[in-house]
Amino acid sequence: MTYVKNRLRRTMMFVPGNNPAMVKDAGIYGADSIMLDLEDAVSLTEKDAARMLVFNAIKTVDFGGAEVVVRINGQDTPFYDEDVKAMVRAGVDVIRLPKTESAAMIKKLVADMEKAEEEYGVEKGSIGVMAAIESAKGVLNAPEIATATPLMMGLAVSGEDYTADMHTHRYPDGRELEFARNMVLQAARAADVYAFDTVFSNMNDTEGFYRETKYIYELGYDGKSLVNPRQIPMVNKVFNPTKDEIENALAVQNAIQEAKAKGSGVISMNGKMVDKPVVEKADRVIETAKASNLIDEEGNYIGE
Repeated sequence: MTYVKNRLRRTMMFVPGNNPAMVKDAGIYGADSIMLDLEDAVSLTEKDAARMLVFNAIKTVDFGGAEVVVRINGQDTPFYDEDVKAMVRAGVDVIRLPKTESAAMIKKLVADMEKAEEEYGVEKGSIGVMAAIESAKGVLNAPEIATATPLMMGLAVSGEDYTADMHTHRYPDGRELEFARNMVLQAARAADVYAFDTVFSNMNDTEGFYRETKYIYELGYDGKSLVNPRQIPMVNKVFNPTKDEIENALAVQNAIQEAKAKGSGVISMNGKMVDKPVVEKADRVIETAKASNLIDEEGNYIGE
């Protein structure tokens, strides 16, 4: 199976790779992507056991159609090589490299994946990669990281590590992350890959979570990393298109069908020409609306 680069990725939920119950139930919450973590969530003494647990889970657990991402341990750790081999052998969807600071680190990952693919008879290019940007160096090198391989799925900002590297910490208004968020987003868009925002860990601050999620949605992010399944419907609520946006997108798609029926290369709607960016935006709106059950198979609006 070839790696699927384009799909809905509003929510990427972190799941500790050493917790069997959480891994087994990860698919029931409706996250677009599930990120099984072998890195920060797992103590040094549990690394090997967690790797085995995640390997077996990928082979046997029904994750409900969610994309399965694994955050492996960094290239500066003794666990990296075995993590790569095990996840390739398991047939994970995407491998996420932590603390990415250069294109060379991604190229090494891809080379190591290819070696493992050959060893285990896994189809070459069937597993995607993503980069976690966690430092000033990573942020400044985001454009070269984003274009390091055709297998690149996306870039993710890691707020805690980045702010520590910048000698600051997280603030409610998020100003300390402004440059990193924009740099990573610009790099992702220029490379045509996905952009993911950092986690919001204070589960008691619902208002703050909505404020931050609306902000990154307005910037243009594709999705947000999450630490709790309760945050999934909250993110989807922000990312869901409005009834007007859906109806406009459906009108664009109807205009395309009419143009095709007439054999015309020019698409027009209400007397105005419809160009490629408008078509692409309409497609994204319809995809999100379908995923959120806001329209039926015929395209009729059934949302609230």
